[in-house]
Amino acid sequence: MSLTAEISKPAATASTNPTPTLSAATLHQWLQDGRELALLDIREHGQYGEGHPFFAVHAGYSRLETEVARLVPRRATRTVLFDDGEQGDALAHLAARRLAALGYDDVSVLAGGAPAWARAGHTLFKGVNLPSKTFGEIAEHAFGVPHIGALELAERQRKGEPLVLLDGRTLEEHRKMTLPGAIPVPNGELALRWRALVPDATTPIVVHCAGRTRSIVGAQILRDLGVPNPVLALENGTQGWALAGLQLERGSARTLPAPPDAAQRQAAREDAAAAAHRANVPVLTAAEAQGWLDDGTRTTFVFDVRTAEEFAAGGLHGARHAPGGQLLQATDLQIGVRHARVLVLDDDGTRAPVVALWLRRLGLDAALVEDGLASDLRVPVRAPVQLPPALTAADAEVLSAWRDDADTAPAVLDLRPSQAYRAQHAHGALWSIRPRVVADAREATGGDQQHPVLLVAPDETAARLAAQDLREAGWQHLWWARAEAIASAGWAQQATPASPPDAEAIDYLLFVHDRHDGNLDAARRYLDWELGLIAQCAPEELASFRVPADANTGSHEKTHIDS
Repeated sequence: MSLTAEISKPAATASTNPTPTLSAATLHQWLQDGRELALLDIREHGQYGEGHPFFAVHAGYSRLETEVARLVPRRATRTVLFDDGEQGDALAHLAARRLAALGYDDVSVLAGGAPAWARAGHTLFKGVNLPSKTFGEIAEHAFGVPHIGALELAERQRKGEPLVLLDGRTLEEHRKMTLPGAIPVPNGELALRWRALVPDATTPIVVHCAGRTRSIVGAQILRDLGVPNPVLALENGTQGWALAGLQLERGSARTLPAPPDAAQRQAAREDAAAAAHRANVPVLTAAEAQGWLDDGTRTTFVFDVRTAEEFAAGGLHGARHAPGGQLLQATDLQIGVRHARVLVLDDDGTRAPVVALWLRRLGLDAALVEDGLASDLRVPVRAPVQLPPALTAADAEVLSAWRDDADTAPAVLDLRPSQAYRAQHAHGALWSIRPRVVADAREATGGDQQHPVLLVAPDETAARLAAQDLREAGWQHLWWARAEAIASAGWAQQATPASPPDAEAIDYLLFVHDRHDGNLDAARRYLDWELGLIAQCAPEELASFRVPADANTGSHEKTHIDS
């Protein structure tokens, strides 16, 4: 029996009204009508990354309830769900039922799922962070961002020529691998910190990332700010460096540079404000911003774009943390509603203007607020998502008893990421994930719904969500535990590097596998993918972006690029 046939059973017995469906043609119209729309791909990450519509946002069924609360906070938002289209869109209809239980009352299902979108003549895009990645390629050409190749940069370093090399990614990425001598300054921090790192107005500044996007965006941020120095983007980032046969630095202990002094901070504030003004970024009064937040007919996201340490030290209640550079790199991980509003805040008027400027270029309705985080806005805070009933956690005594008595031992379903399962799991445990947990429980128990089932999960939330599907399908004797607790209880462990096979590891995006770990073919494929994004886009997809009419001077904004 197929996976989707398994999940269709609980959906068919639901007492709620059937979820309406719509065609690909109607969805295409909805995407262009200017109204808010959340288009959610409820397949798992590996499936999403292998092909989805340009404006789709990932909200995998395995954690749907918690993800949708973050991505689509207003429950009256017009929402469309889709899956792989098998068995009458069974998974999407089940997901719609879950959302209805949370109060989402305007949910539809794309008939035929992702394949129907392709059959209607639209592109299914590989990869993730599509809007940001595509706009990075557009920006390189529109702004004429200067670049430097890996071999030329290496030669300048070898000769000891003066230059400042900045890594525009996160600290975590920097520590994994970076260019020799690069200073970690995430793109969202460039406006604040660049002055403290550059000795004079003639020293070249080179920005790098792992591929292309953040190198291009980081370099153009500095150019937007009017930096007098020569600014260059490293062509193809760390992947290009490796493809040139050069050695990357791994395990860097360098940290984010200290903030600048008062004079430098004031100069940074003035430059950021001027850049935002040239780009016509709206600056709302506190009253105007509060009006956005109080408007129950629209969705408004509120982001604090400072560092994690600053956010943890205090900020505006209800604002979400999204470091500016990463927000620009992955808007689709933070904003699940097309045509929503966005308020961008900081405490110094330096980072928020730059982030808001680029969000508007990405096509988002972003604005600043006078006095930023000090504006005393009242951000609506929704109650946490009501999770399914709690599960009994198997303690050390219970786990030890099961270890010693095979007759009473439960069937074990391991819900952790597939790659963690491959590395090590309890002997005999079956890898599973919420969309297939009912089918896997049937296999593991021989269909005996009275047989106990132990869910091995990374956290209780994942276990409770999967258990909801099992309970509805008839399994009631359910427990959960972390993998570490099972290992500590002395259960035999095993590794299965080839199991689950790639085709079944639907949580894992093989498309980007190993590109940072020495697989040069994977790096080439990824860079080719980035370079080919614009050519795959339809005119209406490209028209969603805003590029200055005279990009090299940034004098005016136009609504879209010429397709």
